[in-house]
Amino acid sequence: MARLNVKPTRMELAKLKERLETATRGHKLLKDKRDELMRQFIGLIKENNELRQKVEDQLTESMQDFVLAKSLESDQVAEELFAVPSKEIKLHIQLDNVMSVHVPKMHTDVLQHNEINGVPYSYVGSNSGMDNAVRDVENSLSDLLRLAEIEKTCQLMADEIEKTRRRVNGLEYRIIPELKETIYYIEMKLEEAERASITRIMKIKDLEEKADARDKEEHVAYDF
Repeated sequence: MARLNVKPTRMELAKLKERLETATRGHKLLKDKRDELMRQFIGLIKENNELRQKVEDQLTESMQDFVLAKSLESDQVAEELFAVPSKEIKLHIQLDNVMSVHVPKMHTDVLQHNEINGVPYSYVGSNSGMDNAVRDVENSLSDLLRLAEIEKTCQLMADEIEKTRRRVNGLEYRIIPELKETIYYIEMKLEEAERASITRIMKIKDLEEKADARDKEEHVAYDF
């Protein structure tokens, strides 16, 4: 395991232990964030699949009805019926913060222009199939917006999950092991230096005791 290139001093040891504590706490927080993002992401994916299937079925049926109804009218009549828009839709996007991910929330304002009986034309100029198809498409608007909102949220969450996963792995498999290995190395060096210092002190003490003993022997010899 690689270790950091630092001097084996007590000051560096204290700094590394503080960094290890911060990295461990950050690893736990990031892991909790990743797990919560994954939980919400899975729920949104399920909702997205169900809503997409619903919207696709609605639009497919509406377009089939519209094509069939349009075939009963001439192209010129169909173009005249839809030449002028009957509604103006204003889209407002609000950003919500979900686990530090800014996800969109879509709101719409529908402004009526020249709508008669719920459709942009007179019933006299169209057939019932066309009327129903137009209403079905309008009724699908809220589901379409919700689907766009969910899919964008899923995309943003997937990016954030991947970033968080890389950070968690970087802390778990590189930074924290390097810090632990370096701390262990410095502790071993300090213990080795301490043992060497104790050994030197014991040797010096032993030499002093021997010197004192010789001095006493010489002093006794002189007395005789």
